[in-house]
Amino acid sequence: MNNLALYRKYRPQSFAEIIGQDHIVQTLTNSILRKNISHAYLFSGPRGSGKTSIARLFAKAVNCTEQSSFEPCNNCDSCLEISAGKSIDLLEIDAASHTGVDDVRELIDGIKFAPVKSKYKIFIIDECHQLSKSAVNALLKTLEEPPAHSIFLLATTESQKMLPTIISRCQRFDFKRLQVSEIIKKLEFIGKKENVKFEDSVLPLIALNSRGSFRDAETLLDQCISFCGKDNLVKTEEVKELLGIVEVAQISQFVDFLLQKSAKDAITFLNLMVDSGVDLQEFTKTLIFYLRQAMLLKINPNFLNLQNSGLSEKEVEKINSQISGISEKDIQNMLEIFIDAENKMKYNSIVQLPLELATIDITTEKR
Repeated sequence: MNNLALYRKYRPQSFAEIIGQDHIVQTLTNSILRKNISHAYLFSGPRGSGKTSIARLFAKAVNCTEQSSFEPCNNCDSCLEISAGKSIDLLEIDAASHTGVDDVRELIDGIKFAPVKSKYKIFIIDECHQLSKSAVNALLKTLEEPPAHSIFLLATTESQKMLPTIISRCQRFDFKRLQVSEIIKKLEFIGKKENVKFEDSVLPLIALNSRGSFRDAETLLDQCISFCGKDNLVKTEEVKELLGIVEVAQISQFVDFLLQKSAKDAITFLNLMVDSGVDLQEFTKTLIFYLRQAMLLKINPNFLNLQNSGLSEKEVEKINSQISGISEKDIQNMLEIFIDAENKMKYNSIVQLPLELATIDITTEKR
């Protein structure tokens, strides 16, 4: 287990360990208790929100041979085989790499046969929106008339790309984006298990930069733990250096230059960021996040959730002072210009050029 990435090592092994998707856990566990199992489920939501983790948990629970409640026992042969990824009655397909009709037909052929050891034969299809049209049509027929021993668990980050006929044949569960406080709770649990300590601001910093994804947060934490010294203490400065994290204070200073209409100071500041090794893509991403918070504050102060934004009270006060002299339309224009610059940066040979042009555009326009 020591060579496993943290997101695999600490994948939830019971429903009680799931954080942040209570509405889904309650519905699924009630259906297990009542033995009211559907033939097909659709898990839709942002990446890293726990879709495949809950799918595997559900697969364990319905096939557990020593189950006394809705929780899998994690001791019987079925649970152990699923946990180890060795169950022949659980098939997982990544539709991102298995998009063709032949892949689905191979899966459908396997449905005809009864489970070898378990009660149900379970098929988990991840990123199912990427299946080809012919593959979806082949799957649709099976979802209409599935064998009694089969359960389909479809996971997707883009449900709007799926055929309505597929969605209508599944029980749909929408996973919500995780809040900073929920991610911190999981990171604290991992820290205790790994015997690692953190400076106070480390976990909020990692959680905020994971953009609502458990998996991204655990991957960032893995990097930080590998980087920390023999004292097993993860320090804030080390995290910023390792992950190229941009501080809110830096963004705030840059926004000050924009509001002062000082193109010279703003571009000089950008070049200093480049010279100091700051990732400009990350800088722009954080800038857009900052301006969005400013827009929400301008529209209605109640729109900004202090805990989930990751901003301190001082930082919110600073934003309030910055937006006091500008309109909602001004903030909207800045957001649109920098979103456009972020897209152009991906394909530009001079990475900072779109950002510099955006800066000139904002600082020279008439208010």
